[in-house]
Amino acid sequence: MGRRRKQGREVNGILLLDKPSGISSNHALQRVKRLYGAQKAGHTGSLDPLATGLLPLCLGYTTKFSAFLLDADKRYRVRVRLGETTETADAEGEVIATAPVDGITEAQVLEVISHFLGEIEQLPPMYSAVKHQGQRLYKLAREGKEVERTPRQITIHRLDLLEMALPDIELDVHCTKGTYVRTLAEDIGKQLGCGGHVSVLRRTGVGPYIEGETDFVTMAELEAQAEAHGPESLDALLLPLETTLGHCPAVRLSANSAFYLSQGQPVLVPQAPTEGLVRLYDVSDRFLGVGEILDDGRVQPKRLV
Repeated sequence: MGRRRKQGREVNGILLLDKPSGISSNHALQRVKRLYGAQKAGHTGSLDPLATGLLPLCLGYTTKFSAFLLDADKRYRVRVRLGETTETADAEGEVIATAPVDGITEAQVLEVISHFLGEIEQLPPMYSAVKHQGQRLYKLAREGKEVERTPRQITIHRLDLLEMALPDIELDVHCTKGTYVRTLAEDIGKQLGCGGHVSVLRRTGVGPYIEGETDFVTMAELEAQAEAHGPESLDALLLPLETTLGHCPAVRLSANSAFYLSQGQPVLVPQAPTEGLVRLYDVSDRFLGVGEILDDGRVQPKRLV
């Protein structure tokens, strides 16, 4: 029996989608995949349906490298509604408790948010995709069940107060992967003694891609261009994989080294960095993938195109 032929075009690159509110990350991914007519596509970590902002999508062979963006730091701009605690810690859930916010000062807010800087432990919310005994927590939560969760260690690099207009405060967050901004908002509200939830959330950065420094593409722009000029015209909006790995030094390999590395063997490269991840290129400057420097100085393939 012959192999089934893959459907769609072979398209490779990274799209920086500005996800609209009201749709899931997977829904956004499937719409983009259809617009491109792409054989293969994947996202780099989900964004809540309520949220807008950066959702990097990997098409073609770049899906092999999605973990590098999944593991990258994230940035958010979040509006927190103080005085209202909701079932889901965001505006989609029912309000389950209220408290007055009169008298809360900017000094108090600044004092409270300072306690969340650095390494902290965070309890994943029940309305999350974390699994418990094989089941997603949000499915259990919808059944009215609450289970014990294990706190996770995260790092909040920056937490700035952008605006305060009670009952709302607006924050700029720079954090490590796995941070739940909904939980952060809820915990800040608890510390202030009034409760709180996320009313508006926008992801402004993932790894090297930051709003204001890099252009994001909206779904409406994609759809309009595809309709006017066809799916092939969308290819110009894709970024090369190397942009994800710009922080990694480049290493160029001889023909022999490139061959052995392609077979999964570590190779010795003169004047290579002494540690960390590196971008690998052959003698013709073709990108080969990502390598890792071993303790003995050799370059080991980590993920190849």
